[in-house]
Amino acid sequence: MTIRVSSLARRFLVAAALTAPFLSAPVHADALDTVQKSGVLRVGVFMDYPPFGSIGTDMKPQGYDIDMADYLAKAMKVKVELVPITGENRMAYIATHKADILLSVGQTPEREKVLDFSRPYAPYYLAVFGPKSLSVKNEKDLAGKTISVARGTLEDLSITKVAPPDATIKRFDDPNGAISAFLSGQVQLMVVGNDVGATIIARNPPIAPEQKFELFSSPDHVAVNKGETALLKEIDVAVLKAKTDGTLNKLSTKWLKAPYPSDL
Repeated sequence: MTIRVSSLARRFLVAAALTAPFLSAPVHADALDTVQKSGVLRVGVFMDYPPFGSIGTDMKPQGYDIDMADYLAKAMKVKVELVPITGENRMAYIATHKADILLSVGQTPEREKVLDFSRPYAPYYLAVFGPKSLSVKNEKDLAGKTISVARGTLEDLSITKVAPPDATIKRFDDPNGAISAFLSGQVQLMVVGNDVGATIIARNPPIAPEQKFELFSSPDHVAVNKGETALLKEIDVAVLKAKTDGTLNKLSTKWLKAPYPSDL
């Protein structure tokens, strides 16, 4: 079963505590020059994060971010190199220049200390999901409940901030683990992106899962290292073009099963 596993990720970077080691990293402000000279744009993408990124039955990468990476590279007239990442290593990958840009990044004050962000390219929000038989309407109702989440993701940060002291948060190494724990009954609730939740609802009618409440909206951005203004400008131009020429609407309709929001 192929399910977009979140990361949130839509849709996500490591916890603020994990970003601290990179706050004093030296500024490397020639990424665009490197990309142009090499003729390659190295794009950090999740490969276990459908529908944003996964391996298809033909063993080739597929998803919203895969198509977006291709689009950005073509707009910059270079080749694309997909760099597989995880929620826990992507900060290190971009800080050490193993990737030129990251996709599926939510913009937060902590991340703004070390990253710069493009305009949004994909809609995304986090929510708590659970079976209809379980009454949960807000953060207070999480008391005494067990909740699964992928460790080091934005989902992890979000639920940790609002969960009552007696809620049990079970953290898994990847989003698939968090989702499997919910589907197998190991936990009562899970925190995932809106698109992941919709897929799970459609594919698991016996469990009768539903969205309980939204945590917050966090559209996906392209992220670059702080100070890479030239590269960011090129990316922003390409993202704006993708919006105006209808590419983002096509990608959203194809992969997220909904039109691209006009106000995003």
